[in-house]
Amino acid sequence: MVSLWGNKKNSTEDEDDDGNRPTSSSESREARESRESRESNTRQSGETNERTRLLQQERVPGYLSPDDPAVSPYNLWSVRALRWFEVVFLVITFLWWVLLLVSIFVSPPRFNSRGSGFFDFSYTTLTIGNILVALIFFAVPSSAMSILSMSISVLLLIDMIIILAVPQIRIEEGWVGIASVVWAALIAFYNVIANRTVKWGKAEEEERLTGRSETRRTVKEWLAILIATIIMVIYVIIVVLMTAVLVLRSRDATLQAPGEKFLVDGDQYSVHVACEGNQTFYDDGSPKPTVLLEGGYMPVLNGMEDWVYNAHQNGTIDRYCWWDRPGIAWSENAPSPHSAGMSANAFTEALAVKGEEGPFILVGAGIGGIYTRIFSARNVRNIVGIMLIDALHEDFLHRVASPGRGFVLWGRGIISPLGFDRLAGALFKGRTKEDRVFGKSSYQGGKFIKNKLQENLVADSLTRSEVVSAKNIQQPNVPLVVITSGRHVKQDQEWEKKQEDLTKITDNLLGWEIVPKVPAEEVWATQEGRDRLEHWLGKLYQARMNSTVVDEA
Repeated sequence: MVSLWGNKKNSTEDEDDDGNRPTSSSESREARESRESRESNTRQSGETNERTRLLQQERVPGYLSPDDPAVSPYNLWSVRALRWFEVVFLVITFLWWVLLLVSIFVSPPRFNSRGSGFFDFSYTTLTIGNILVALIFFAVPSSAMSILSMSISVLLLIDMIIILAVPQIRIEEGWVGIASVVWAALIAFYNVIANRTVKWGKAEEEERLTGRSETRRTVKEWLAILIATIIMVIYVIIVVLMTAVLVLRSRDATLQAPGEKFLVDGDQYSVHVACEGNQTFYDDGSPKPTVLLEGGYMPVLNGMEDWVYNAHQNGTIDRYCWWDRPGIAWSENAPSPHSAGMSANAFTEALAVKGEEGPFILVGAGIGGIYTRIFSARNVRNIVGIMLIDALHEDFLHRVASPGRGFVLWGRGIISPLGFDRLAGALFKGRTKEDRVFGKSSYQGGKFIKNKLQENLVADSLTRSEVVSAKNIQQPNVPLVVITSGRHVKQDQEWEKKQEDLTKITDNLLGWEIVPKVPAEEVWATQEGRDRLEHWLGKLYQARMNSTVVDEA
């Protein structure tokens, strides 16, 4: 048995301390000399790789040339392990990136970001870029790379603190956004460690194999360092911009909503509803109508609510309510896809939770007219009047759904976390948090852009189907008023024909008026427009279900 064990030991293929394989007792002298000759030729030619054991000084007197491929930090298993982990992190991050990209268009269960979903996507895109730079320039470490990587990691840590510390941002970003920024910060710190380790390993191997640490660099190495530094500087600028936008968002979060926020659709997101005035009653004890406002392209508070407030102050109406559609002003983003009918359901649910029972007079402007008509058809018993202000006809939904518009919205959404326009407005134009939340700059926010992208994706499919169905369900005796912009009619000849078609959605038209010299959708932008709107709203308010009003303005 001892003899057998000895033979097995002698036949092993492991190398000895000098880098030679011990010969077996059965190996012939000719075979041994042939093998040693091949090994000598390989060493002299300089052909080596990570797996080739380096020659020791005892066998080859003197040091290797600094240009010898054997002089490499990859000789260290720790360096190779760090690079292997970088590849694993890249694969994981890329899969996460794909999932976030898909979720913008179709949200997986419990994967909805209430704050647009563009911030988490941007953090993940940045992480992929960070890993790629680390892999491409892995063997060329530099102090500039270490400093810039550390700057990125510190800034990402600040972003993580802001997201976690501000309740509204924490809710809007959700676990998806938090996970994305935490992962981005961890990868940035890992790259700092990897860069320093490779730098140490490079110096270690150079000193061991060439006799000293190499301080010179080739032109190729300097070019690689320059390219890597430029890219990392761009990354630092990107993170600085994202941090500044987060600071703006935290400031905007201090702006109190005038109404209340209600969780809807299985508590997936919240919408904002506000009311002005108290419920009043007719002499017979029945409640007077509450006017419900549905905004157009911009939020209700961006001009539309002003003339209704004046009508309330003048005693034309007693009470009105309005809401922000998902993604607009104080309302959070809904999961994708999201159609007009889904918004109508969310509004119905929020009103029910709030305790609003109607009856309602609906006022919709622009594309809000689509939402108003769907809401009316789904709440037929509580609707006692409809007012459409330069409303969009369903035959124009293909314009909203155009692929070019969708691509532009998607592109705007992707770069929205950088806040070029919002930061410039805050720094140079004096834009306030009111401007950014519901005012003239609100269209620049990621939530707003996500809302418009969701409209675009389903406008000519789900939404069109819903509004066509609503046309068939609509109660024919509901009093109707249609107001049209004179400028819009002049700009688009088809607009007037479709406005006339809107006057036929019920059989009880109180009036159709084309107001000259007022902007498209924003009829309330001029004093004449506000006066005509208040006049016709008063007509609707006075009308009762099944009544016929024949007097003209």
